[in-house]
Amino acid sequence: MTIPQPIRILLADDHTVVRSGLSAVLAMQDDFKIVGEAGDGEEALRLCENLHPDVVLMDLLMPKLNGVAATKAIKERWPQIQVIALTSFKEKEYVEGALKAGASGYLLKNVSANELVDAVRRAVAGQPSLSPEAAQVLIQKVNEPARPGLDMTGREKEILALMVEGLSNNKIAELLTINQSTVKFHVSNILAKLGVTSRTEAVALAVRGRLVE
Repeated sequence: MTIPQPIRILLADDHTVVRSGLSAVLAMQDDFKIVGEAGDGEEALRLCENLHPDVVLMDLLMPKLNGVAATKAIKERWPQIQVIALTSFKEKEYVEGALKAGASGYLLKNVSANELVDAVRRAVAGQPSLSPEAAQVLIQKVNEPARPGLDMTGREKEILALMVEGLSNNKIAELLTINQSTVKFHVSNILAKLGVTSRTEAVALAVRGRLVE
């Protein structure tokens, strides 16, 4: 892939001093050009529309529109723009939210200048960059056991919710206007998918794991 020259960069952060520091570091690179600065997510979207940057360095906690929502909107409208989350937060929800929104990188603000420069070039080349903390979050997610019940059908979830309410198979059949044999079939599938052997266990797991509303 041919990297455009220069690489056009948009800075999105609600702290002026942070944007100034980033601009000073990145402007030292001959192949970088800072084309704009945004103080919130909505301004970042407007500048993307007007300036068409190659890379956006995106803070996650900003007023009006947070960085995750702004990233998602940018990737939906301009998929060619690469977004790198640059934040102080390493918690799981922030990492997963940013990457799910379409960010091609996730870096903490304590990253070195060389690492930041490298991440920008890697983003344009279609290569992700993750801080060690973000990479650890993804590793933990891959290794964590699957949550039981994720493969239940809509009908099975509906019947499980009624089981939690204490309804018998007969009452469930009457309420849903289906045969008792059909209810028994669904209950059997529910127990199997939850990995339990009784209705009591199924109800306890459903309540403990918040599997139903």
